[in-house]
Amino acid sequence: MNFIIKRRCFATLGMAFILALALVLQVPFASKAEAAADPLGVKAKSAILIDFNSGQILYEKNADKVYPPASMTKMMTEYLVMQALHAKKITWDTKVSISDYAYQVSQNRSFSNVPLKKDYQYTVRELYEAMAIYSANGATIALAEKVGGTEKNFVDLMNKTAKKFDMTHAQYINSSGLENVDLGKFAPYGDANGSNKLSARDIAKLAYHIIHDYPEALQISKIPLKNFTAGVDAPIQMVNWNYMLPGFGENMAKFTYDGVDGLKTGHTDLAGYCFTGTVNRDGHRLISVVMGTSSDAQRFEQTRALFDYGYQQFTEKTIAKKNQVIKGQKAVSVHNGKKDQVAVAFGAAYKTSIASGEQVSSDYKVVLNRSKLNKDSSLEAPVKKGEKIGYVTISPKGKSQYGYLYNDNNKIPVVAAEQVDRSNWFVRLFKGIGSLFGSIFSWIAGLF
Repeated sequence: MNFIIKRRCFATLGMAFILALALVLQVPFASKAEAAADPLGVKAKSAILIDFNSGQILYEKNADKVYPPASMTKMMTEYLVMQALHAKKITWDTKVSISDYAYQVSQNRSFSNVPLKKDYQYTVRELYEAMAIYSANGATIALAEKVGGTEKNFVDLMNKTAKKFDMTHAQYINSSGLENVDLGKFAPYGDANGSNKLSARDIAKLAYHIIHDYPEALQISKIPLKNFTAGVDAPIQMVNWNYMLPGFGENMAKFTYDGVDGLKTGHTDLAGYCFTGTVNRDGHRLISVVMGTSSDAQRFEQTRALFDYGYQQFTEKTIAKKNQVIKGQKAVSVHNGKKDQVAVAFGAAYKTSIASGEQVSSDYKVVLNRSKLNKDSSLEAPVKKGEKIGYVTISPKGKSQYGYLYNDNNKIPVVAAEQVDRSNWFVRLFKGIGSLFGSIFSWIAGLF
């Protein structure tokens, strides 16, 4: 009996030892798998790194998981204010009145704010700078109400624009990024615990559009320090929350990164510390997003790691130059032209990021615009030099990364490489007669 019990005990201990050993052995393999999936080990809930010029995604981590963006919400407000300025619906000098909502939020100095007065009118520029530099919430709400009429209308416009930009996970419920528990009775949408929700990929798309559509926004986002003087008894120094910008002096030197000129930080207890950064070195621009880091310093440390990775591990290479004839592509026939065909060229320059030290060739797939062509796939003269006649898809042959931010990022316009004038009526007449006789002779030959 004792022998049986001992055997059972040894068997149990043996099984426990085997299980423990298996668990110990599993750890290194799991770590290796994780390291392979995430070469940087970015300490953030989610992150993404974009090459702006090509739209290539160089790195991503949980890029489609949805989190609160905190004040990175304001990037959409910035975009829509810029859009209203370009549409001439407002100007930088347009006066903005302050509602009770914007006033009350602006008085809470536990948030990022400049205190606003209800009996004072501010210019769009004054409020925009307070929003973009100091992340002022009251100023943001005032701008949203000016552009949208009400913040609720403005939020509808935010979501409509997000859909247009294919920000598939974006759900805006306010213009500032504060949570509804902070906005209380003023919250335009959502329940008492509601907050905006976006993914890192969504935010990268928005940053891409801000820089592409309204690059002048960077002239404001890169200002490190500025005094707010409108409607206050004494100037309020607005310190940009983006400590990677140059101009903060020795105290912030550890965060400074050469070439950084934007874009927006964010922080709430729910969101953690977030940052959408952009850096430009000799025309090579990167965009990064980190969400849910654990400290103010960490969001910049992780962004630095992303920027270093982008610049050290990748090299920007020009694949196509504007007006460069596309090698290996057949010329397009021209009907009724002084020339019978026209060569095709790239309508824009195109650069791509390749892994450092790698030689990359590319495949070109030209697609002509059918609406530009005759039934026989010829162009009708006259054809202007530089006239857009289709597009080319560039597929670099090299180390694959994570694809593109947008599917059409690697599409370039195709244009006519030269001008082909229309031949005169006399030439066209004889060409028509020749074509007719050719058809008749072909018909007769077919009879025999």
